[in-house]
Amino acid sequence: MDKIDVPSLNRKSREAESRTATARRKPWAPPSKLDAPPAPPGYKHRWIRAEANGYDDRINVASRLREGYELVRADEYPDFLGTPMDSNRHAGVLGVGSLLLARIPEETVAERNAYYSSRSRDQMQAVDNDLMKSNAHDSMRITKPSRQSRTVFGSPKSDE
Repeated sequence: MDKIDVPSLNRKSREAESRTATARRKPWAPPSKLDAPPAPPGYKHRWIRAEANGYDDRINVASRLREGYELVRADEYPDFLGTPMDSNRHAGVLGVGSLLLARIPEETVAERNAYYSSRSRDQMQAVDNDLMKSNAHDSMRITKPSRQSRTVFGSPKSDE
């Protein structure tokens, strides 16, 4: 009698076939003290200073809250390894050392960046205008300020 070829059954569980089970092992790297959980869509996380040299930095925390940051509670990320702060002022907020985790909407970040970019541009224009006003001496006249820097290493050697 001929032997019938029976296909072997796959006895592995579905969990063993997942991508994480078959993915390569992540190489070791020193741990970062400032790892943060991923921010929800539309937000960015940032660590803000709550204490400096053993003293509460209330001014820094208050100014960040006025900018639009909100403190992140530890119960929102139960799997994160950070520790909830136990001081009365920031009880339950996710923190590492003297830093608190805060989040801000991405639109606010974009608006803040545009504001400071505009201020920087205005300041550079004021410096340029002031420079052009001081063009009193004809032999050293500046016609157009240049904002480029060039670095030259050595000079071309001439054949003599």
